[in-house]
Amino acid sequence: MSSPDWHVIEALDPPPLQTLFAEDPDRVARFGIDVAGLHFDWSKTHLTAEAVAAFESLAKAQDLSGKREALFRGEAVNVTEGRAAEHSAERGEGAEDSVTRAGLLHARMRALIDAIEMEALGPIAHILHIGIGGSALGPDLLIDALGRDEDRYEVAVVSNVDGCALEEAFARFDPTATLLVIASKTFTTTETLLNATSALDWLRDGGNEDPYGRVIALTAAPDKAVEWGVDETRVLPFAESVGGRYSLWSSIGFPAALALGWAAFEEMLEGAGEMDRHFRLAAAHENAPVLAAFADLFYTQVKGCETRATFAYDERLRLLPSYLQQLEMESNGKSVRSDGRPVGRATAPITWGGVGTDAQHAVFQLLHQGTHLIPVEFVAVAEPGDALDDDHHRQLLLNCFAQGAALMAGRANDADPARAYPGNRPSATILIETLDARALGALIAFYEQRTFVNAVLLGINPFDQFGVELGKEMAKAAGQGGLDFDASTTDLIMRAFG
Repeated sequence: MSSPDWHVIEALDPPPLQTLFAEDPDRVARFGIDVAGLHFDWSKTHLTAEAVAAFESLAKAQDLSGKREALFRGEAVNVTEGRAAEHSAERGEGAEDSVTRAGLLHARMRALIDAIEMEALGPIAHILHIGIGGSALGPDLLIDALGRDEDRYEVAVVSNVDGCALEEAFARFDPTATLLVIASKTFTTTETLLNATSALDWLRDGGNEDPYGRVIALTAAPDKAVEWGVDETRVLPFAESVGGRYSLWSSIGFPAALALGWAAFEEMLEGAGEMDRHFRLAAAHENAPVLAAFADLFYTQVKGCETRATFAYDERLRLLPSYLQQLEMESNGKSVRSDGRPVGRATAPITWGGVGTDAQHAVFQLLHQGTHLIPVEFVAVAEPGDALDDDHHRQLLLNCFAQGAALMAGRANDADPARAYPGNRPSATILIETLDARALGALIAFYEQRTFVNAVLLGINPFDQFGVELGKEMAKAAGQGGLDFDASTTDLIMRAFG
């Protein structure tokens, strides 16, 4: 269904990017925003003053400001499940009672971390974190990005139910010096509990007389964790109103807080809180998550782009594209509105990406000369994370910036079309001053709030994920022999299991 606001947006027809720069000498400043140690540059997108005004009109019609406040007040913005979405409260921005509750749960988490550091659970050298989806992607990203110079604990995050993933961790770790962390919001996730049971057996077979004494549970269903066998003093609960893919700020962040130190975890919360305050208070045209969502919707709704690519020009952020895949596609990959009516237009683009400069030698051919128009987002860090000579980081950043320039400028070649670049291809750049816990917290919160704005303007609920359930239900039923499949699936099952 279309509204008058969408009709105005769909009629937008800005000139080529190079023309936009030629006509506006202040374009870089106009579409640049600095917050929490991050610089956002949307000048190489097709956003114009006219486009921003059209999206601001849509935002007003969709009551973005009211729904934003409802989010922070802890109202039931997750309408299909009848509950709030209180991840912002975990970092200090939200209803007072929710922030207080989050603070108490954080205090409990810190006390357990202090006890582990004092070897109350025995000597610990390794952390085996088992979860899936939001219970694994966030901690994995944080530890990989910030923990490379840490020697406090060796950490493995296992999510895949494929036994090869567990065996790899078992081969590296000493079972007598391993802490098993089980992360599951419901504590019913089949893959997670199967992996956890196998890990518990490994602890027992490795010489632990009390393997449950080495288990920590992170969950919104503490009773189920206790029923499974975890001591209630080693269960770190979080609120039911914190969604899985938004949960790294809660006790799901426990392995990161343990591996990186509590100070780093607090700094991450503070950076995210700073981004939340910016999102809550800044005007739309100066608001990083809002302006990013405007650009997202321009390309999906006006240009018909079906994908968006993110390339991290920093090895420490190599897991960012995978993290964003779940955040954006599980949140906004919907076909009905919050009221159950069909959306009637494209929703989330397919999120994908990689790490520069590797990606340049793999997929950039399509970005520069292919037939698909794909908005690109570059994420880079000004300060190097290595101790090598400056040439490495300088070459990395120059490659990043040059790719954006080349996508926009292109290069004509009438004599040899195979060497012609059409140009006028959009990109945005996020330049992080220093990749520390504060900046990474702000970056992730930016992506969360951007996802929320996209959902509000499309009229959908970003906080449910019913689409992931059907296949899991069918797999469970098949394992119990209680489901008749189509002929193809039945044949595959017979070939695999006989």
